[in-house]
Amino acid sequence: MSKHDEARRAFLKGAAAGAGALAGTGLAPPAFAKEHERQPHERHKTASADAAEVHAHASGEGHGAFLNDSDAVTVAAFAERLMPGAPGMPGARDADVLKYIDLALAGAYAELQDFYRRGLAQLDAYCQLTHQAPFARLDAARQDAVITALEAGKATGFTWPTAIAFFNTLRTHTMEGMFADPVYGGNKDFAGWRLVGFPGAQPLFTTADMQSKDAFTRAPMIGLQAQAKTPRRT
Repeated sequence: MSKHDEARRAFLKGAAAGAGALAGTGLAPPAFAKEHERQPHERHKTASADAAEVHAHASGEGHGAFLNDSDAVTVAAFAERLMPGAPGMPGARDADVLKYIDLALAGAYAELQDFYRRGLAQLDAYCQLTHQAPFARLDAARQDAVITALEAGKATGFTWPTAIAFFNTLRTHTMEGMFADPVYGGNKDFAGWRLVGFPGAQPLFTTADMQSKDAFTRAPMIGLQAQAKTPRRT
């Protein structure tokens, strides 16, 4: 893993551990919407009933609730460069971040569907102009260069969403997919929680656990998904 990858992983891990919120929650609160630059005449606030139905019947195979194959490949590649995997260290692909984003766009984030469509189209147009290939086909170094240009607002051809807004949104959703409760489709096998030492909902903490300053690693880690599968006694 390159120093660039290590720095990016360290930033996202630090942000998640420092905030402490994403690890124990699901979809981000509406406050994140303030980061999205939406023009009133371009936004499509469609009813969420159809999206919710698609969400409920999603295949669960990484995508298919909203994203088409082409967009899914781009989102997966982008998220992996934001949170690259390495031996013994899960990345975005390992944690099913793509699945999380796909399900979110078919449900709670349905109003961002056009944001993603336009943003991904502008991203590939910029990559074609700059590197003569779509984002997903670029090597890691050129993908990083594109992401850096987006973050700095230097990627050309972006109108709405702006390059910065698009980058910030995908970074936020990548973090959510890595560290939110697995019930929402990401954080597969608690990969993100284990990465930052978050214990999940443990049935019991010992006195030694509570007093220890070391990262908590004892299994099992129980999330909302496991609890939902537990029959309720009447």
